[in-house]
Amino acid sequence: MDYMKLETINPATGKLVKSYKEISAESLMQILEKSHHAYLEWRMLFHYTRAKYFKKLSQVLAEEKSNLAEMISIEMGKPLVQATAEVDKCIVLSEYYATNGPLFLEDKKIATEARSSYVTYQPLGIILGIMPWNFPLWQVLRFAIPTIMAGNSVILKHSPNVCGVALLIEELFHKSGFPDGVFKTVLIDVPQVESIIANNYVHGVSLTGSEAAGRSVAALAGKYLKKVILELGGSDPYIVFHDADIEKSVETCVTSRMINCGQTCISAKRFLVDEKIVKPFTELFVEKMKQYVLEDSSAKSSIGPMARKDLRDSLHLQVEQSLEKGAKVLLGGKKPVSDGYFYPPTVIGDAKPGMKVWDEETFGPVAAITSFTTEMEALRIAMDTPYGLGAALFSEDLERMEKLAKFKVMAGSVFINDYVRSDPRLPFGGIKASGFGRELSNYGLLEFVNVKTIYIK
Repeated sequence: MDYMKLETINPATGKLVKSYKEISAESLMQILEKSHHAYLEWRMLFHYTRAKYFKKLSQVLAEEKSNLAEMISIEMGKPLVQATAEVDKCIVLSEYYATNGPLFLEDKKIATEARSSYVTYQPLGIILGIMPWNFPLWQVLRFAIPTIMAGNSVILKHSPNVCGVALLIEELFHKSGFPDGVFKTVLIDVPQVESIIANNYVHGVSLTGSEAAGRSVAALAGKYLKKVILELGGSDPYIVFHDADIEKSVETCVTSRMINCGQTCISAKRFLVDEKIVKPFTELFVEKMKQYVLEDSSAKSSIGPMARKDLRDSLHLQVEQSLEKGAKVLLGGKKPVSDGYFYPPTVIGDAKPGMKVWDEETFGPVAAITSFTTEMEALRIAMDTPYGLGAALFSEDLERMEKLAKFKVMAGSVFINDYVRSDPRLPFGGIKASGFGRELSNYGLLEFVNVKTIYIK
């Protein structure tokens, strides 16, 4: 077998940062063997004993914050201030499960005619995590922390453009005192993934990535009868009604669209605005988008480059093809000529179904705006999508918005007068082409466990 050379390219300069050699199939099997034996010991620890390791992990994350943020920024282009915020969020995550994980895992008594009957939550074994580059620390720990807290061990196959971050994550677990093998990073490319999923020591796989990757991994999980969790793409609709606070709504919508240079599955992507307020909303939206400055990944940068050249070029093609169908550029829309992979904040007006920027996920700083006349029309257009990750509603009529969110909007999360985001306390995941299963909260913790019934007559 020919093994790949994995390369990290600095997206701000287009220059090579470092090359990594893919590990061999033999080395991979040795790692799986080691991870399995680590699991056999780790699973026997009391929940509260495991929790102490995560308390230490939060401390190590704080100590290594600057190193982690710098590596994140260099490898995928996130401005340092945003990379630092990502580390901070992971600290909160680790502390959350250190405190609440043992409570979530306590046996649950169920009243029956038996002397005793209850449910106990037992770990499964090795769980494979296939993770993306856009939040290279958060996405991994969002999956790994609850999975390991439940008593499993984890193998990480990270995106090849963030190998440095992947190796630092393994070092975090080592410095926190976790038994060797409980968390392992493997530097491999796609062809070796099937051998991991097929391995008898591996009992589940969690993927965050594209719809195409999700379909491929789901097929492999089905082939080998392994539990799978998929967190895929989104084309989140944000519906702004006529009674919304325009200034606050615009601020929230723009913030959501521009987080991580728009490279976020749950960022706002399609904006449906009541025709009564679409003109002032759009004018203010454009003004707010103009405030984002294209720079490198320095601490003062408001928007960094996109992570890869092919991603930037694909986004620009979506814009160009939409213009050919009648969309209007209200801001940006031109690919910069530079060594880095920058793309300007772009606002597209007169967006409609049938246009690329409306029908497909736009993974970058491009916002598509359209108007509606009735609530029924807004919901019809918003829900006419294969995706179902998140959505947001803006209105002063909270009672009506809550009814719409609960019964009419088909998505994994619906936020009212705020932008969609993940929170350790709340379950996170989508429906339809956005995937299935949940991460975070007690729901995410229990995805990779055997919900075992004990019955004593």
